[in-house]
Amino acid sequence: MTKVGIIGASGMAGSAIYKLATAQPGLDVTGIVRHEGKAKKVLGDDAQLLSGDIFAIIDSVLARFDVIIDAYGTNPANAERHIKLAEKLISLARKDKIRLIFILGAGSLQTGNDRHLFIKDIEKMPDSETWINTPRQQLKELQYLEAITDVDWVGISPAANFEPGPVSDYKLGKDELLFNEQGESKVTTGTVAEIVVSEILAPQYHQERFTVVNTGN
Repeated sequence: MTKVGIIGASGMAGSAIYKLATAQPGLDVTGIVRHEGKAKKVLGDDAQLLSGDIFAIIDSVLARFDVIIDAYGTNPANAERHIKLAEKLISLARKDKIRLIFILGAGSLQTGNDRHLFIKDIEKMPDSETWINTPRQQLKELQYLEAITDVDWVGISPAANFEPGPVSDYKLGKDELLFNEQGESKVTTGTVAEIVVSEILAPQYHQERFTVVNTGN
């Protein structure tokens, strides 16, 4: 039985991953959440939870997991915590050989003829100054991870628009922002959950980031 911990299991991405992972007979899944009451409303009263501030949970408690999924979310003012959490998990994984799966942002993907980072386009969006710190910090998080060569980590960047929805047909890529035939760059939580659970059951990517876009409706 593979023991899986999902940080942010009550959030948009984390809850989809939790629900799909708990349906797999070979996985023992625990949601790692800040607020137990909120999480049970999202995941059900019978959800298996570890509650508390992830930064206050001691390593020996987290060390019981074989795989930890970082679907952590916070407000833009505190977005630097994405990097701090990555550092905490990398340190833990070095000691206890835990596989880490990070849900990253789209800002670090390349786009356009000049292959500029998509975050440059995000910065030009209306009112982006109110939330731009999150994609900026997730870009730094990926840059930090790319220097890690002694831990089994993988990062997944969703398409530009990441929204709730069921699994759909999809296409995978590496570092380039992907679009479907309608010119849309979007992916659903169900698709990302499908990919994450597949990576738990049959790992394909190691010490790298990849991306996904929905191709079907």
